[in-house]
Amino acid sequence: MIVLLFGPPGCGKGTQAAAIAQRFHIPAISTGEMFRAECKAGTDLGRRACSILKSGGLVGDEIVDQIVAARIRQPDCASGFLLDGYPRTLEQAAFLDGAVRNQGLPKPIAILLDVPAQVLVSRITARRQCGRCGRIYNMFSQPPRIGELCDDDEAPLLRREDDTEEVILARLQAYDDATGPMIAYYCDGGCHRVDASGDPAGIAREIERLLAAGGAPDLTASTMLGVIAGSPQHGPRYSRLRARRP
Repeated sequence: MIVLLFGPPGCGKGTQAAAIAQRFHIPAISTGEMFRAECKAGTDLGRRACSILKSGGLVGDEIVDQIVAARIRQPDCASGFLLDGYPRTLEQAAFLDGAVRNQGLPKPIAILLDVPAQVLVSRITARRQCGRCGRIYNMFSQPPRIGELCDDDEAPLLRREDDTEEVILARLQAYDDATGPMIAYYCDGGCHRVDASGDPAGIAREIERLLAAGGAPDLTASTMLGVIAGSPQHGPRYSRLRARRP
């Protein structure tokens, strides 16, 4: 089983990736994890990627593809894996198709964690972090025991400067613009939309049901483009939300 997990910032992707990995006994792999592992190992790919990242550049498809190919050839990926943060472009998607085909693995199943824009904004604006130990809280779902003080060291909790509604909406729209073509690409082969606005346990159960059942995708390219881009009459969903603000 190969799972590709897509979802905007604040959708709970990390939590669900861990749940899927545990339930189906496959590794959950993020691009950041792969980069760090290659850099730590001192491989040629790792050195090239680290050099680009340190200079503030973006690692190109050629290097990213090679790092992914090397990772999914590892023994723990023999029965499948979950990818978080890859593919990001149609070219990377085509490369991944060839790589899994060469390894005799099944076609990937894409899972889109979909959350209404206002819910995402509420989640992210409620995020706080301890300025001393770095622990992260959410004032709605995972609040500290006392006020806005860290449970571990009682240091004041801080809010990131970019965790404002306007900045968050812009980031969400940029994510949709980049991800829309990727989701449409996987619609014909197997893509499932999951409402990720509820509690994490319920979301995990729904994902487990979809993956365990296999079967046909529940999204077509046309319906997916509607979810991602909004209606032709009203434009992108995050832009509409920004326009409604006073």
